[in-house]
Amino acid sequence: MALLDPGTWTGKIFTGGWTAADGGALEVVEPATGATLGTLGRASAHDVAQSAAAAAAAQRDWAARTYEDRAAVLRRAGRLFEDHAAEIQDWIVREAGSVPAKAELEARFAASLCYEAAALASHPQGLVLPSAQPRWSLARRRPAGVVTVIAPFNFPLILSMRSVAPALALGNAVLLKPDPRTAVCGGVSVARIFQEAGLPEGLLHLLPGGRETGEAVVSAPQVRVVSFTGSTAAGRTIGEVCGRLLKRAHLELGGNNALIVLPGADIAKAVSAGAWGSFLHQGQICMTTGRHLVHHSLHDEYVAALADKADKLPVGNPATGQVALGPIIDEHQLAHVDDLVRGTVAAGARLAAGGTHEGLFYRPTVLAEVAPDMPAYAQEVFGPVAPVVPFSSVDEAVALAADSEYGLSLGILGDVGQAMRIADAVPTGLVHINDQTVNDEPVVPFGGLAASGNGSRFGGPDANIEAFTETQWVTMRDQIAPYPF
Repeated sequence: MALLDPGTWTGKIFTGGWTAADGGALEVVEPATGATLGTLGRASAHDVAQSAAAAAAAQRDWAARTYEDRAAVLRRAGRLFEDHAAEIQDWIVREAGSVPAKAELEARFAASLCYEAAALASHPQGLVLPSAQPRWSLARRRPAGVVTVIAPFNFPLILSMRSVAPALALGNAVLLKPDPRTAVCGGVSVARIFQEAGLPEGLLHLLPGGRETGEAVVSAPQVRVVSFTGSTAAGRTIGEVCGRLLKRAHLELGGNNALIVLPGADIAKAVSAGAWGSFLHQGQICMTTGRHLVHHSLHDEYVAALADKADKLPVGNPATGQVALGPIIDEHQLAHVDDLVRGTVAAGARLAAGGTHEGLFYRPTVLAEVAPDMPAYAQEVFGPVAPVVPFSSVDEAVALAADSEYGLSLGILGDVGQAMRIADAVPTGLVHINDQTVNDEPVVPFGGLAASGNGSRFGGPDANIEAFTETQWVTMRDQIAPYPF
C-alpha cells in the first residue's frame, strides 16, 4: 500500500492512529484541474480538545526518554522521507501546484530537517552559572510541553517540518494544523512518515481545518508554544491571543522584499536572479522578490530583458508538462493578484509583460514606470509580479528598500563594498549579497522583523532550542541552607 493512499485517511484525522473526525469532510483539490484528489476529516474544536489532552499526557513520557530514543525516531523519519520521496513529490505537484523541481526540494529538505533534528536531541542544553552562594548554579533547557504548528500552503511540507521535527526531537508533543488547501502534502505525509518511523502514539496530532480549528489549536490550555507561518493579518490575531493567554508565539509572516541592482551589475545574471526571485512557485513565497530597485543606468535594459524572459516562461499544469510556473493556489488568491496588477496599471504603471491569466494560470508579470505608492509595489502580492523602480544613488536605494512595513529578506546584486553598506542600513531578517531574496537552509536561523514576524527564529540548534524549550534554573548545595528563622 502506498504511504499516502487515500484509503487509509479518507474522512479521518491522525491522533497516533487514524480516527473519525467530528468536523465533517475536507476536500483535497488539485488547483491545476479542479479535480478532487480525496477527502480528509475536518477537526472540530472537540477533536482539538481531545488531542491536546492526549498530547500533554504522552509528552511526559516522551520527554523522559533518552535522547538516543528520540534521535532514532527522527533518523528513521529522515530515511522514510528519502524512501518515499517520489510519492510525496507527486502530491506536492498536484495538491500545491508546484513544479517538480520545487517538489523535489521540499522532500529533500524535509529529510534534512529530520537529520538535523536528530542531532539536536543530543545538543548541549544548559549552562553552568556563577553564584555568590556556596552552591552549584545551572540553567538547563526543558521541553516546552505541547507545541502547536500552523503551516501555510506555499511550501507545505518544509514549513510544517521546520517546526515539527525540532519540537519532537526536543521532547515536545505537537498539534499540527496544515493549511486546508495542502493538508495531504503538508499534513498527511508528515503523520504517515512519523507513524512508520515508530513515533509513540499521542505525540503528533494532525488536525486539518479552517478558522475554528485554528482558534482551537491556539487556545487549547495544554499548548505552551504556537509556531505559525502565514499571513501578517493572521499572525497579528494569533499574537494577540497568545499574549492574552501568556503563551509564546513564534510568528513567521509576510514580506515585500527588495532586490537592489547596483550600477555595474552583470545585467543578464541580474535579470535571471530577479526572474527566479519573483516567479518561483508563482511568486507564492514570503521571500519572493516583490520590489526590483534598479540603478537608472541599467533600468531600461533590465526591464526589457526581464519582460522578455517573463514572456518566454511556460505556464501550465506541472503534473503533465514541462513548465516554469504552475497554477495560483485558488480563485481567491488569483483575484488578489489580478486586482493589485490592474490597480497598479490604472494608477499609471506600464504593463511590460504578463498581466493575463487562463483559469488559475497567471502569466509572469513585469510592471515598469512604477511609483512606490502603487498597489503592486506597496503591498505583498503573493503572485508572479515584478514591479521595477529606478534609483539614482545608494542612499536612495537604501531609503526605498527600507520604506516598507515588512522586514524579511533583501537581495543586493553588484559591488560587494556598496552592498555591505546597504546591508548595514536596511532593517531586515535576511540579507543575500549577489543573490536574490529566496533562500533557506535547514541549519540557518530563519525569520523576519516588523510585519514579517516578531523576531523569533527557526533553524539551527540555537534558534530551535530557544523556540521549543523553556529555561529552568537549578541550584545544588552540599547541605540544607541555614536561615535566621
